[in-house]
This record gives sequence, structure tokens and C-alpha cells, in this order.
Amino acid sequence: MTEVETPDDRRYTKEHEWAKTEGDEVLFGISAFAVEQLGDITLVSFDVAVGDEVAAGKQFGTIESVKTLSDLFAPVSGTVVRLNEDLEHQPELINNDPWKLGWMIAIKPSDASEQTSLLDAAAYRTHAATSDH
Repeated sequence: MTEVETPDDRRYTKEHEWAKTEGDEVLFGISAFAVEQLGDITLVSFDVAVGDEVAAGKQFGTIESVKTLSDLFAPVSGTVVRLNEDLEHQPELINNDPWKLGWMIAIKPSDASEQTSLLDAAAYRTHAATSDH
């Protein structure tokens, strides 16, 4: 596997999602490693709406690529405050920029300490380097 960009300003799950705190919100997306594994993203579907509650480790949507269909899981629990509606018509934003333009949902966390259980960037790099998928 080639080494892919992994920003230090966010936390990660073993399922290759990231969580970045911005003010009182946490943005979620998928890592560049996940994008590399998925290939060209063709569809993003959210199973939640603004105002819905999400639970850490529970599905909030799906992402489809030319290779596969994958579930998306919330890294932390809280209330959905924004969805990246640009992805509905431009799912390729995730391929082009998974760290900024390709974010998926923003939540107001119900327990900010949940993020401490996520991997830091160094631990995630190690995990990705040894991951089969």
C-alpha cells in the first residue's frame, strides 16, 4: 500500500472514517486510504436528516463506488446539525478532497469525551499500513 495523506488535526476509526472538531461541531468523512480502497465514488446516501440523533458505531448512510457499496458509521454520538448536500450531485468531491470538500455530516456531540477513544493520526497511519481493506 502506498502511504496516503493523514492529517494530524482529526481522529480516526478503524473503519477508516475521520472526525474533526470545529467549534461545537464534529465533521465526519472518510480517509484518503478509504477512498483509495473504494475507487471512484459514484453515490453517497444519508440515512439521517438534520435534527436526527446518531450513535457512535451505528450506520448513518452508505457510499457506493465502482468497486463496492459500503456502510458509513458515526465515529461519535450526537445530533446531526448539517449534511454535505453537495455530495448528492457531486460524490466525486470525496475522491478529489476527502479532507475538506468531501466531508459528509456534522454533528453536535452528546459526549465530547467519546473522541478520545478514536485513533490519533499516528495510530491510524499504523492501522492503515497493516490493513487489508
